[in-house]
Amino acid sequence: MNTFARPSLRSHLLRLAVRWLIAPTVNGDAPVARRRQRLERIARLSRLPLPPCTRIESTTLRGVPADWVRNPRVGHPRTVLYFHGGAYALGSPQVYREFAAHLARAWQAAVALVDYRLAPEHPYPAAAKDALNAYQALLEQGIPAQTIVIAGDSAGGGLTLACALQARDGGLPLPAALVLFSPWVDLAVGGESARRMGRDDMLDAQRLRAAGADYLAGAPADTPLASPLFADLRGLPRTLTVVTDHEILYDDAVRLHDALIKSGSPSELRVYQGLWHVWPLFAGKLPEADAALADAAAFLARGAA
Repeated sequence: MNTFARPSLRSHLLRLAVRWLIAPTVNGDAPVARRRQRLERIARLSRLPLPPCTRIESTTLRGVPADWVRNPRVGHPRTVLYFHGGAYALGSPQVYREFAAHLARAWQAAVALVDYRLAPEHPYPAAAKDALNAYQALLEQGIPAQTIVIAGDSAGGGLTLACALQARDGGLPLPAALVLFSPWVDLAVGGESARRMGRDDMLDAQRLRAAGADYLAGAPADTPLASPLFADLRGLPRTLTVVTDHEILYDDAVRLHDALIKSGSPSELRVYQGLWHVWPLFAGKLPEADAALADAAAFLARGAA
């Protein structure tokens, strides 16, 4: 486990935006359709110009909508299959395009942003099925598994593991690595950090449990493909988990790392101090976000060596 230095001055300013704009959208009482619209509006208004030469193309991956985000200025030695966060109810490729553009450049990758089905309209296992279909589509396109990285944040981190678990159990070739940013891997939100803190700059533990119940739609909270912390984690690819010590899902990351190591699957854990849930999404605006992407790029490069 590596622990990174305390946050920058810029992070204190961006934290205010997280508290005042994003957290009320994520945790609010408004209908989910309205919260989705608000999140997209926040993303549009806060978006900076994309890195030069960024190209975005809509596609489908075995029937699952997705956006390809590429930058021809950098090589594409790898393909990233990315699952966005949003408690299985919010988020879209449109919200994540700026982040994906920075990811493509930092990781020298073509990034496929998956628009998986959302709850409550499409509860479990819809998102997990979409995740596997998207991965199978990449393989069917002739993209070698050893050049694919599956990544995601928050709920998308859980989907990243669900995708890899289904690929393993289905006898498919596994990706080169998994990268998880602040993953949500226990839908009961049962970690000590959640019980102790109750809420952080972005998430409220009770609201998150309610979102988990909406997604589960009656399935047990420890269902492995919904809460991968409770899955058989043997035989998974190299996994990097990135988290801050100041979020309610901190213990999800620590428990997952320990479970991966115990199962014999290679795992690395990075802990940044004093930041907020999924701060890497602020790449291009926040030095700690750029540092997290660069450190993950180094992790991926070591695996390719």
